[in-house]
Amino acid sequence: MKIFAPLRHRGFRILWTGMAVSLLGDGVTLVAIAWQVYQLSNLPTALGTAMMAMSMPQVLLLLFGGAVSDRFERRWVMLAADLVRCAALILLGALSVTGALELWHLTVIVAFYGAGSAFFVPAFDGLVPELVPDEDLPQANSVDHFVRPLAGRLIGPALGGALIGLCGVGWAFIFDAATFIVSIACLVALGPVRLKPRTDEPGPRGSVWAEIREGSAYVQSHVWLWGTFVAATISYFLFLGPTEVLMPHIVKNDLGGTAGDLGMVFAIGGLGSVLASLVMAQRGTPARNMTFIYVAWTLSTLSIAGYGLVDATWQAMAVCFLFNAFESAGLIVWMTTKQILVPPRLMGRVSSIKFIAIALMPLSYASAGIVASMMGERATLIGAGTLGAVATLAFLFLPKMRAPEISMSAAAIGGLASQSTPR
Repeated sequence: MKIFAPLRHRGFRILWTGMAVSLLGDGVTLVAIAWQVYQLSNLPTALGTAMMAMSMPQVLLLLFGGAVSDRFERRWVMLAADLVRCAALILLGALSVTGALELWHLTVIVAFYGAGSAFFVPAFDGLVPELVPDEDLPQANSVDHFVRPLAGRLIGPALGGALIGLCGVGWAFIFDAATFIVSIACLVALGPVRLKPRTDEPGPRGSVWAEIREGSAYVQSHVWLWGTFVAATISYFLFLGPTEVLMPHIVKNDLGGTAGDLGMVFAIGGLGSVLASLVMAQRGTPARNMTFIYVAWTLSTLSIAGYGLVDATWQAMAVCFLFNAFESAGLIVWMTTKQILVPPRLMGRVSSIKFIAIALMPLSYASAGIVASMMGERATLIGAGTLGAVATLAFLFLPKMRAPEISMSAAAIGGLASQSTPR
C-alpha cells in the first residue's frame, strides 16, 4: 500500500518500530490508570487529581521541551524522555503488584511520566521530517495517524483490559515499561542517521529563552496558529476532564462494566481514528482546509454529549467511535497545514506552543468530579459536549483564520496527513 512507502527508509522504519510498540503499551496504561484509581478510590475526583498530576508537567515543560528539541540532538532528547517514563512505570507496577500502592504514590509517579512526554513529543515532531524525503512526507504522516490509533487506542486498550482481568493492574504497568525498553533499543539502533541534514544544526546559539520567544512571535503573527491553540484551550477545558474522568466511572458503575469493557470502549474509538486516517490518506487534504478542520472538531466535540445519554457499553463504544473519527480527520488536516507552512527550524518550538492548548487541562481534570457532584455526571457530559462544540466552531470566524485556504493550493497539500496535534 502507498501509505507504507516511507517504511523503505531505514531510519523511519526503526523509529516507527519502537514507536508502534511503545504506543501499544500506552494504550494498555490508558485503561490501567483509570482502573487502578477507581480500585483505590471509587471517586471521580480521585481520577481527576491523578490526571491533573500527569498533565501539569506537560503544561509547564512542553514549551521548554520544544526549545530543547530544536537546540540539541532530537534522538537523545527522546531517549532521555523514554528512560524517565520507563522508570516511572516500573516503580508504579512494582508498587501495585506488591499491594503497596497508594493514591498519592500514583499521583506523584504519573507526574514524572507526564514530564517525559513534554520532551518526547516535540522532539519526535521535528525528527520525522529529517528521516524521509519531502515526497514521502504525506505517507509518513499517514503512517503516523494510522499506527498511533491502531496501537494506542484500538489494540492497546483491548489488550490492557484483558491483561488487567488476567494478571491485575500492576502487570499492565510493567508491560508498558517493557514496551519503552523496546523503544529505547530502537532509538539506540537508529543512530544519528538522517536523509536530510538539519538546516540549523544543534549547538551554541542564542539563549533557550530567546529561541522560545522567536517561536512565540511566529505563532502570534499567524491567526490560524494562535487562534487554533486558543480554541483548543477552551474546548479542552470544557470536555477533556469530563470525558476522561467521568466516562470510565459511568462504564464501571452505571453500566456495570469490567476493565475489559472499558478497554473495548477505547478500542472502538481507536478503530474510528484508524478508519479516518485511511479515508483521509485516500482523499487528500481538502482545499478549504481550515473550514474542514473546525467542522470536524465541532462534530467530534458535540458527540461527547452522547456519553451522557448511554444506557449500555455498546452505546458508549459508538460515541467513542464518532468522537475519535471526527477528531482524527481534523487533526490530519491540521498537521498537514502546520507542516507545510511552518519553517522546519521552528517546528519543534511551534509544536511545543501547543502548551497553550493544554494549559487548562489540569483544571479540567480537577473540576470534572466537582462539577459532576453538583450537576450529575450525565448532565456534565451533555453540557461539556454542547458548550465545547459551540466554542470550537466560533473560532472559525476569526478574521484571517481561513487564510491558509488561500495560501495553500490543493496540489501543494493533496494527500498529506498527520502526526501530532494541538487537540
